[in-house]
Amino acid sequence: MQAEILDGVQMSRDILAGLKEQVAALKARYGRAPGLATILVGEDPASVSYVTRKVRTALDLEFHEVQETRPAAITQEELLSLVERYNQDPQIDGILVQLPLPASICEQAVVRAIDPGKDVDGFHPVNLGQMMQGLRESCYVPCTPAGIQEMLVRSGTVTDGAEVVVVGRSAIVGRPVAVLLGQKGPGANSTVTLVHTATRDLADHCRRADILIVAAGVPGLVRPDWIKPGATVIDVGVNRVGTHERTGKALLSGDVAFDEARLRAGRITPVPGGVGPMTIAMLMKNTVQAAWRHLES
Repeated sequence: MQAEILDGVQMSRDILAGLKEQVAALKARYGRAPGLATILVGEDPASVSYVTRKVRTALDLEFHEVQETRPAAITQEELLSLVERYNQDPQIDGILVQLPLPASICEQAVVRAIDPGKDVDGFHPVNLGQMMQGLRESCYVPCTPAGIQEMLVRSGTVTDGAEVVVVGRSAIVGRPVAVLLGQKGPGANSTVTLVHTATRDLADHCRRADILIVAAGVPGLVRPDWIKPGATVIDVGVNRVGTHERTGKALLSGDVAFDEARLRAGRITPVPGGVGPMTIAMLMKNTVQAAWRHLES
């Protein structure tokens, strides 16, 4: 029997439909929509694609959306000045600086320059620290981990007491999602193991998982025999492995060998169409939340 496919596209549509109602409520009460400023530096194809999708979604929700594109040669001082402009703009509730940035710019300096109250990516140390403390009502949770947790809840995956293995220790996905699933509350209360490139017997750790979350950035890393029969597999990897001969579009692969894994797992996310749309939906949700906070304060 094949695994149930967790359709991130449909889940994200459901979330965005609810956000449209909140945008209408904001307009009716305060006379304006949420404001989002997206900043893209350089012409990295993946970053351009991500920002394009984010901007399109924001416009579909009728946000006040401002797109700033700057050349890769921009100085760090110039970028910090641009961020500060939107920190001070009362019409902007959320600021997103698309990562990665050119090597000449310190990413952490830019992330820390964003007003934590407008950090809708959830990367600022203030937001990460509050998330660690379980203060979700006062912070913005990083979008991909939040999207993963939402997928688990919406799919009916039992997390209470579940054995969760997270492959990958990045500050953007691996470590935050491990913290979220280990906390108390819906879509959490799990026993979490965080593994990485230096972990011995990586496959054996994965085989224990009731829920396996893979964010390693290695195409096809997880083989089907690494998966516990019936497990829920969340594949965060989006790896460009070639170009389509006819269309010229990038060919994408996840971190899990999908075709074989779906014959062993109970539930599994596709790539594309799984975690990616949920990440964008959570970004929009954070921005709407920021607008409510700013306008009600």
